[in-house]
Amino acid sequence: MSLPLLTTLANQAPEAEDVTAGWIAAVVLGSLLLAVVFLGFSLVKQLRKAQAAEDAGVYGNAPDEADPNNANDADSANNANNADNGEPHPTT
Repeated sequence: MSLPLLTTLANQAPEAEDVTAGWIAAVVLGSLLLAVVFLGFSLVKQLRKAQAAEDAGVYGNAPDEADPNNANDADSANNANNADNGEPHPTT
């Protein structure tokens, strides 16, 4: 008995002019965008702090050692060796 009634109610769609996104959806979208921007700035801040700590030797490596596994140290060493000679830098 209730199945035909449910089918009839389920098949009725609202008119196109009756459907709007509304202010709540705009507020939710704006809040999500602000949260993503905040998290992006926070991530950059934490990555800079971690890099500064690594450069200072907090993680157990001496700050003046060149770590052969660290691409940044290898690139700076290559740049110092190949400064202004016009040759391409070797890739690691």
